[in-house]
Amino acid sequence: MHFASRSVCVFAQMYPINGKKTSMFRTFKLAIALNLLGILFLTGCGDSQTDNVEPQTISQTETTTQDTEDNEQKRDRTASVANDGDATSDGNAISDGNAISEAEAVIRRFQFTYAGKITGLDPDTAASIWLPVAQDTHNQKILNREVNVPGRHEVNKENNFGNLILHFNANADVNGEIPFEVIYSVERSEHRIGNEESLDEHANEQFTKASSFVPIDAGLLAKILDANIVDDELGRGRQLYDAVNDHMKYDKPAGEAWGRGDANWACDNGFGNCTDFHSLFIASCRELSIPARFEIGFPLPPERGDGEIAGYHCWAGFAVENKWVPVDISEADKDPSMADYYYGNLTENRITFSIGRDLTLIPAQAAGPVNYLVYPYVEVDGKQYKSFSKGFHYEDL
Repeated sequence: MHFASRSVCVFAQMYPINGKKTSMFRTFKLAIALNLLGILFLTGCGDSQTDNVEPQTISQTETTTQDTEDNEQKRDRTASVANDGDATSDGNAISDGNAISEAEAVIRRFQFTYAGKITGLDPDTAASIWLPVAQDTHNQKILNREVNVPGRHEVNKENNFGNLILHFNANADVNGEIPFEVIYSVERSEHRIGNEESLDEHANEQFTKASSFVPIDAGLLAKILDANIVDDELGRGRQLYDAVNDHMKYDKPAGEAWGRGDANWACDNGFGNCTDFHSLFIASCRELSIPARFEIGFPLPPERGDGEIAGYHCWAGFAVENKWVPVDISEADKDPSMADYYYGNLTENRITFSIGRDLTLIPAQAAGPVNYLVYPYVEVDGKQYKSFSKGFHYEDL
């Protein structure tokens, strides 16, 4: 039956019904084709057969176990995003080969556990604790969230960047520790060129001004780019992207002040982690009045499975024709073969927790603006307290 259906398909391709040929032989073949039409609908023209599979829907409050193998086969590259989270911190145009449609973006579903302990406190010491909360973004859906912290907690949206922040007060246990755990079910899609997020009405003002470690009038651009700035917006962005990548080297030597995201320091020293790369890029964009923003979260290894996540990762975005174009320059530096890809594309191997710098939390912290928020922010007696242990973990679903 399969052979007969393929014969009908070949016939249909050779002698279309709306063609000009009128021979008796063709009329006979047309009759055969019509008689076998039922077989055609049952078996199709292809060589392969597929099983009927019931469609699955993903509830907002349940975990999906859908396999991601099909998504893995959609591309033949592997991009590894290393963590940058050992920081001692406070807190040419796009190539045609990358212009792949949104439909081909890879999707990854996983559970991410944001957990750890505030450590080193005297027993019964009172502490105020803020945690960043992952939320839906242009490339991310939070399917479920489970919070496990001592006592009562609240989740609020801060006013400047719209970040969600969990806050609770607790006293240290007999071991001088305060545990915390938030478990997420996440669907993250690869960002492909052509699927850009639109800027909101406040972005031009919000993402062109200076912050504590990102000046806009320090003349940093002239120090890293010895060329005329082109008029084309995408070409101009690529100039800045390449200039930062050429100027910086990914390196985290002990005893150095990398990791604060200090654009001046990065420009002068020429090395650092992801925060330093992208702070220099953002400062360069804003020097030209181009809106640019900082985004931070955690990396996942490209291999599906489960394991611990050692630390954070960050990236940036800049505005082109009222759309956000993402860049990941530190990853491009570590893997030059991916330099074209990371100008306008991001892998699905990450989770976003917050955007922006110089954050005022909800309720407001006492010790001044928070440089960036990815690890717990803690205050004891109105002063920042930094000692905590990590327990970040992922598991593909």
